[in-house]
Amino acid sequence: MPPFRLIVSAAVAAIVPFAALAQEASPTPPGSAMSSPPAPSLPPSPNLVPYGSMTATLKASTEFTILSKALEATQMSDVLAKTPGLTFFAPTDSAFKALPPAELHALLDPKNVATLQQVLTYHLVNLDLPTSKFKGAKGPVQSVEKGNLMLDGSGAVPRVNDADIIQPDVKAANGTIQVVDKVLIPGDVNLPTANADTGSASPTGR
Repeated sequence: MPPFRLIVSAAVAAIVPFAALAQEASPTPPGSAMSSPPAPSLPPSPNLVPYGSMTATLKASTEFTILSKALEATQMSDVLAKTPGLTFFAPTDSAFKALPPAELHALLDPKNVATLQQVLTYHLVNLDLPTSKFKGAKGPVQSVEKGNLMLDGSGAVPRVNDADIIQPDVKAANGTIQVVDKVLIPGDVNLPTANADTGSASPTGR
């Protein structure tokens, strides 16, 4: 596989104005009491602490061992160490392990490194994007993979696609890490699954 290169595109940084997409709050009828929705139940935060670059920060934590190995395998570690102004939606080890075991095994198989790279670049945005930029709003942003991520800051917990951001705005030296509780799969990826009998991988739609 050729070395991974981050392609800077004006389209990547062209975010829909989130303020224009903010949902208006419904007025409360006179005399009615406002009740707060119950707090969502989230996985525990990994308490990720900035430790230099994004790559160094992730490697310094015991909660991102699968992700760190995947970044090395796809030659993306240098990108997250040296390229400034990025946002990376970082799945924890628990997020990876929540995938069906056959899918996780096949995704991390060296034979499927191109697919793994496509999945990881879908977690990467060529823009420093703290949650304050989409608080109270929803909107798409283009990933480096070229697929859109849907950001949602309208609720109590910020989200990206169907994942919760369980630790927001970890400020590494070259960008922002948003810790997520799910692995984000782009719609144009055929995620491989392992054949239970032979152990070989075969693509399947996701």
